[in-house]
Amino acid sequence: MVLRRSARLSTVLPLQPSIQQPPSNGITKPRKPSTQEKKKRTQTIKNRKSLAQSRALTDTDSSTSTSTPTLNPPANTNNSNSSTDYWNTTTKRPQTPPSLNRPVEPHLTNATLLTPHGSSLVAYNPGAENISPSKPGLPRPTATTGTLLEKASAHLIATDARLEPIIKAHYCALFSPEGLAEKIDPFHSLVSTIIGQQVSGAAARSIKERFVALVYRLNNHGADGAGREEGAVGEGYFPSPEEIIRVDIPTLRTAGLSQRKAEYIQGLAEKFASGELSARMLLNASDDELLEKLTAVRGLGRWSVEMFACFTLKRIDVFSTGDLGVQRGCATFIGKDVSKLKAKGGKFKYMSENDMLELAARFVPYRSLFMWYMWRVEEVDITVMTT
Repeated sequence: MVLRRSARLSTVLPLQPSIQQPPSNGITKPRKPSTQEKKKRTQTIKNRKSLAQSRALTDTDSSTSTSTPTLNPPANTNNSNSSTDYWNTTTKRPQTPPSLNRPVEPHLTNATLLTPHGSSLVAYNPGAENISPSKPGLPRPTATTGTLLEKASAHLIATDARLEPIIKAHYCALFSPEGLAEKIDPFHSLVSTIIGQQVSGAAARSIKERFVALVYRLNNHGADGAGREEGAVGEGYFPSPEEIIRVDIPTLRTAGLSQRKAEYIQGLAEKFASGELSARMLLNASDDELLEKLTAVRGLGRWSVEMFACFTLKRIDVFSTGDLGVQRGCATFIGKDVSKLKAKGGKFKYMSENDMLELAARFVPYRSLFMWYMWRVEEVDITVMTT
């Protein structure tokens, strides 16, 4: 049982020195202490406080020396323009602590999803961890937003102790309480995924800004150009599926999109507008259903869907064998010299798919976190996935 500081002090010695009263002689006024007595009492109080503080430190040290790693985020040593840059482990954390009791589950969406029209949805509400496993519907949650990262890290380390220094060196903001508290617009994220394909992060951001400004202008100011000036787009604005559908392909291309990307984005918007895709479906679909539904969208392949499931939906048991960074990280992790494997051709030139799946199977149901740490092993830059 942890005692408050004041309680610990009182168990060591009384906080206030008792002043002995003289025998009753009809005079109730106590004798004033001398200067020497005052000094002695002051020193006694200081000694007692020092002793109590040292014991408190000992109690703290003994209570925290467990097998669970300390997972404190590093100080923010550089400026970040994006709160969703989870690859940057110095991401600035929100000032207001998030709710820590929302349940999470490996094979459902753990992010809070926003609909294109502003409402928010979660798979589980706080308190759902007590639901009966015999009830049909959602499975019993395995953790909460406050315990997921620690539970997952402890599982990874218990499975393979070589991960401990990597985990301690890199705070996984993606699956931290703060990362899980962030509200995500899945339609926005999927459009950004398409825009970011086969271009640099800087180019993707530039095209996206022009795309947003273009759709905003055409839907709010018409085609005469009014409102196109810098700053005209409202903060946090992103076009709805219906707004994108109203803009034809040739016009969308003026934002810097290729013909195919313009077609892909409009096709995606049509699926959201018709209800074929929705935040609710993305929330509760199984991993297989998610892959099937999203790969049916032109422009979204398996790798794109796997990255979306991990980085946007915060699903915690995703593993992408087709990602070269993950391949390199896994190969390095098991002791291979990847510099000697670069000349090898084929899709799996660093490590075979079967070997990767066999390695990752040991870390179920936290393969998303294992994958994240494999990127860290090789220091792969994946910031385009989080923009």
